[in-house]
Amino acid sequence: MKGTQTYPRWFAASKARGLPTRIVAKENDMHAAVLVLDVGMRPLRVEPWQRAICDLFLGKVEVVEYSRDRTIQGVARAWPLPSVVRVVRHFKRERIQVRFSRLNIYTRDGFTCQYCGARLPSEDLTFDHVTPRSRGGSTTWDNIVTCCIPCNRRKSDRTPVEAAMHLRGRPRRPAYLPSITVKMNTGKIPAEWAPYWTAVLER
Repeated sequence: MKGTQTYPRWFAASKARGLPTRIVAKENDMHAAVLVLDVGMRPLRVEPWQRAICDLFLGKVEVVEYSRDRTIQGVARAWPLPSVVRVVRHFKRERIQVRFSRLNIYTRDGFTCQYCGARLPSEDLTFDHVTPRSRGGSTTWDNIVTCCIPCNRRKSDRTPVEAAMHLRGRPRRPAYLPSITVKMNTGKIPAEWAPYWTAVLER
């Protein structure tokens, strides 16, 4: 297993001086996400790269793997984007609640449309309110599901029953991080994640 890598100092210096940095994208958004490992190098969560960079500045994580095809453009040169990071301190996993976010909704649902069952990259997905907001539906774990764009258009401002669309499973809030199910084929994840994607966490 590879050791942790030192993140380039230019990035922190650029931020401190207010100089611009940008991400150069070559793949879909999933490949700009970051896999977070616990101290024991076990999968903990998936989070947007922006949050991972913030955690890096705050000293909460350290880089384990860089992306092979995503870069951060600095003032003078480009540097690889972190792909896998590790938290630097121990904590009680049962106390860490799963943060509600688009990416964690996609991860909970295995990047799979909950109506037609298609597995797609994140750029081809959106989320759907099972009970439409116009009917009082809330933007919460138990009313939001991953949905492909065609199914989202077909369902429109209707309930699944009204749209004659079958919901694959009832959405619910994962209790804690150890209770998340991450059902993703290794062929669907960034190559840098593969050595660490050994534990299938039960939903």
